[in-house]
Amino acid sequence: MSFRTRLILAYVLLWVLILLLTLAVTFYSISFGLYGQVERSLTGYVTELAQLYASGKAGEVNTRTRLVNVTLYSQGGQLIYPSDTDFGQRIPRNYIRDASETPKPFYANDFIAVYQRIPGAIIAVSQDTRYIEVISGGVRNSLLVGMAFLLPVGALFIVFAARVALVPLHRAAQEVDRRGPFNLSPIVYTGPKDDIGVMVERVNELLRELSEARDRERAFLAEVSHELRTPLTSLNGYLERLARNPNDSEMLERSRKIAAHTVRMVQDLLALARGEAERTVNAHIVNLGDILRQAVGEYPGVGLKMPEAFPEVLGDPDRLLQLARNLVSNAVRAAGSAEKVRVRVWQEKEPTDYPRDPYETQDEARVTSTPEMRSLKQPWAAFAVVDSGPGIAPEVMPRLFTRFARGPEGGTGLGLAIAKQIAEAHGGQIRVASRPGETRFTVFLPLLAENEEG
Repeated sequence: MSFRTRLILAYVLLWVLILLLTLAVTFYSISFGLYGQVERSLTGYVTELAQLYASGKAGEVNTRTRLVNVTLYSQGGQLIYPSDTDFGQRIPRNYIRDASETPKPFYANDFIAVYQRIPGAIIAVSQDTRYIEVISGGVRNSLLVGMAFLLPVGALFIVFAARVALVPLHRAAQEVDRRGPFNLSPIVYTGPKDDIGVMVERVNELLRELSEARDRERAFLAEVSHELRTPLTSLNGYLERLARNPNDSEMLERSRKIAAHTVRMVQDLLALARGEAERTVNAHIVNLGDILRQAVGEYPGVGLKMPEAFPEVLGDPDRLLQLARNLVSNAVRAAGSAEKVRVRVWQEKEPTDYPRDPYETQDEARVTSTPEMRSLKQPWAAFAVVDSGPGIAPEVMPRLFTRFARGPEGGTGLGLAIAKQIAEAHGGQIRVASRPGETRFTVFLPLLAENEEG
């Protein structure tokens, strides 16, 4: 059963319930209203008669009118007037015995009576109510006829309104049904931006993200294939030379370096795919200066400036070394030379896209990949990897840390994604700012609690 059918059935059922409720309320309102009006009229009349009897003007009482009957009872409940034994609007004796000077009603099947105690007797007035049943029955029949007419008419209007109102949803559902792994085009929607419009917009965003992810995956696979093919081809060539000349130490060393590079690339791929950079953090008290000295030492020519006594951080030394190594490696590749890369270390109050550099001034605005975010105001360890390369194009910045996104300097696009995972796994952040001639990656890591006051 379709959603449209279920909705129509639900509204038709609701329409039936409304009609039945209207019938019941109208019928009982009219019936109770008529009975209440008769009771109020009889109460006023019996009060007036009791006053006449009390004032000695009993002779002015008209004991029988066209609609109302006046009766008198003894205090024991015996009917005094009228003496007609066939008089049918009698009040039971137990009610008469409980009479007081306050009017009380009595409801029977075909009449209503109101009685009150007067000196020496009980006076009562009554009225036939069978006409009320006749009126109520006529009203009930009229309402049933009206309901029999309104029910199908209302149902038709509900069906029409539901079909018209659900046309955008029906079209959107058909468009979504046509989408699949080989069709991720956005859904065309021309309706208002209501709940359906918002839903279609979110689905389009999801389709766009899926399409971009698929394109990135294809580009990533092609790039990784190329990156792996080159060292494997070289390694194969070196091995062939070694087969001819086993004592060639230079070929052996080159083979080892290419094998190590390939192993590192495969490990990065596995770590990124499994999210190990986020999960496997073995925290220790780490001297950030030692980590950076080791990372910079692998690339002779990279400059390093840092305080003599730098506070320690809590982190995984292997992961932090991997983070620093990735940033320095990317910077060297982007700048084209290790001499054009420098690393700066200092303390900061809070992360920012434009951190101060205690070693030099920076007056020129840079394009950033991250908006200014509110961070905890606490002491942070900050280190920046700055290169004098061509800079990063503004269109590349939003996807710089995205998995499988190729950076401006080439490569597989793994290093920055892993670096971001490691920084966030340590409760820190990584920011980037760039302009022509300079790119600055800044990592913020929270300092240890005992060093916060310093």
